[in-house]
Amino acid sequence: MKFIEELVVEEFLPTIRSMLAEALRDRELTQREVADVLGISQSAVSKYAHGEVARNERIAADRRVADLVEGVADGLATGDMSRVQALVEIEVLIRQLEDGDLLAELHEDAMPGLVEADVDFSVHDPDSRIRTTEQVRSSVRRGLRTLTNMGGFAALIPNVGSNLVECLPDAATVDDVAGVPGRIFDIKGRATVPSDPEFGVSEHVASVLLAARTHAVDVQAGLNIAYDPDLVAAFEDAGYTTVEFDSEAREELDATIGAAVAEADLSETFVCYQTGGFGIEPISYVLGPDAPTVAAAVRAVA
Repeated sequence: MKFIEELVVEEFLPTIRSMLAEALRDRELTQREVADVLGISQSAVSKYAHGEVARNERIAADRRVADLVEGVADGLATGDMSRVQALVEIEVLIRQLEDGDLLAELHEDAMPGLVEADVDFSVHDPDSRIRTTEQVRSSVRRGLRTLTNMGGFAALIPNVGSNLVECLPDAATVDDVAGVPGRIFDIKGRATVPSDPEFGVSEHVASVLLAARTHAVDVQAGLNIAYDPDLVAAFEDAGYTTVEFDSEAREELDATIGAAVAEADLSETFVCYQTGGFGIEPISYVLGPDAPTVAAAVRAVA
């Protein structure tokens, strides 16, 4: 008797770990770095690198496996993907391959009696919430890298700090929005991100994003920057819609954002801004489909 889980442990995991170790080494990570990223020993990395661990060639030759290895290696090497997300993505593929697919076929080869049996190996949801949350956090990381590598972004950070946020597809509250804990600040002319993106840490930018979504605006990400009329004009010249909302009605944010976007012919990425008031700093909010797109729009215009 052989369980499909045994095939995963004995055939799939050694194969994908070997492929990942090779892909990470190709991206110039040291043997120690590869070991740390994969959570294995340096001696194991050495065995993988020298071909001392046998691969299942049917698994290695599968295009989905190869594509996953390349995507995970890119994400781990750049830091865009956490180890949790990498694990989830691999888990999802495992469950896909178990459901009447490659691993199920290998299992039938090992257990011929299964061919005539009506067996369902679908045990995992590829649309799990943890997978989605990790994808959103990864998207925010990519956007942050664009901003921190952008010359001059620090000058666009308002006194209250900036935040780049992105929400889950079904977001309803600020807890469904990922952002930078403590916000992004200008430290001696350099945009500084204090820690990794988390959910529920951005009250204001998240509220603006959610308010726009309440009015059927199809956006999932936002960034606040300092208001500058010349910058607003530059966004307009670049083809982005800009709309002003009432800065004095902070207690009625949903209504004021709604009034601003109701009649506007919004571009995919657009700018909402308020020009300030007594005790209120003028701020612009760039809203768009995802964090990298929002960050790229700011980089292109600023």
